[in-house]
Amino acid sequence: MALDWSNIILGLLTLLGGCGWLIDRKKHRQEIESLKADNRQKDMNLSKDYVTEWRTYIAEPLQREVGELRAEVAQLRHAIQAIDVCPHRAGCPVADVMQRKSEGDE
Repeated sequence: MALDWSNIILGLLTLLGGCGWLIDRKKHRQEIESLKADNRQKDMNLSKDYVTEWRTYIAEPLQREVGELRAEVAQLRHAIQAIDVCPHRAGCPVADVMQRKSEGDE
């Protein structure tokens, strides 16, 4: 009978050890998933920081510069169109330069 009890006790110890291993494995998987989630969050934060810096230092200054260039081009276009009705058109040095450049380009 002593042999039967020792087998039962050894069996129970083996079973408990196996359950402990399964519990540790599950805990380990949860820790890994938690670390993966933390890394994804850090990546998202870095991406947001990158986008914010790109917007601040590149996109917004470029948008301002493009707006300024559009305003300057509009002023230039208005000035060029005004040459046609200018009373000094015949002797206008700007019109002469523009005419020579457009003839040289063609």
